[in-house]
Amino acid sequence: MLKGTLMYLANRRPVYRLIMQHDLLRGLTQRYVAGEELADGIVVAQTLNTQGLLVSLDHLGESVTNGAEARRATAAYLDALEAIAEEQCEASISLKLTQLGLDLSHEMCVAHLRKILERARQLDTFVRIDMESSAYTQRTLDVHKELWNEGFHNVGIVLQAYLYRTAADVERAIEMGVQVRLCKGAYLEPARVAYPDKADVDANYARLMERLLIHGNHPAIATHDDRLIVRSQEIVEREKIPRERFDFEMLFGVRRDLQLRLVREGYRVRVYLPYGKEWYPYLVRRLAERPANIGFFVRSLVTEALAGRRNGRP
Repeated sequence: MLKGTLMYLANRRPVYRLIMQHDLLRGLTQRYVAGEELADGIVVAQTLNTQGLLVSLDHLGESVTNGAEARRATAAYLDALEAIAEEQCEASISLKLTQLGLDLSHEMCVAHLRKILERARQLDTFVRIDMESSAYTQRTLDVHKELWNEGFHNVGIVLQAYLYRTAADVERAIEMGVQVRLCKGAYLEPARVAYPDKADVDANYARLMERLLIHGNHPAIATHDDRLIVRSQEIVEREKIPRERFDFEMLFGVRRDLQLRLVREGYRVRVYLPYGKEWYPYLVRRLAERPANIGFFVRSLVTEALAGRRNGRP
């Protein structure tokens, strides 16, 4: 119930425009977001690189409402590619197709993504297309396939283990040779398209992970789940899979201890590092995934309110 409410609020622009003005919530973003500017993301990426961590930079933003916004988002990703190259960061980029105008026009979105992929190829930088809610799954895969067939093989996709369809999507990706980031899925989905029970999601993740590790092209195992990580290590040892053939991928601000431990053990670990002013929907999804963070936020709000009353503020 609480997760559903949070996910609903994540998509309500009037709500998040109001909440984004609250200093406390802005402060909480520092745990999960590098900052509001590209320069902030680059500084944090460089710090992570010095610790042996790879990075996937994400310019925060979701569905745009006009062509000008889509062009600005495209320009932001081109700027990120240039900054990664100039600063010699060990980093790729992740993007959402709704930022590039998918809701406005398929052709517009493809044109913007093509421009990004052309520059990324020149700079030898990898691009990952993030997956959004299930309403966008097929459209996202269609855009990817169109550009893949044009010869852009520097672009990968994300597949979500909580969707029933993902087993078939994984097999198609393996056949094509596409690099897949496998995650559980963070959107609120109906039971007709997604497993409603966590145990079923975990079981499906384990099955798909094994397929990708054995047969996939440099998969990214995106999880903070200790049991799934141990399971992946068992598969790697059993199948004698070289550790450089896959990545673990984790969110900035989540299980940092685990990230560094895996690096010490010789694994490749990539940190999904968001930056930008449109941080609210992303932050709410993180809160929904980790209820302990909600308690911290509520306690902080109460403490601030009580302090304000003691100081005579309304």
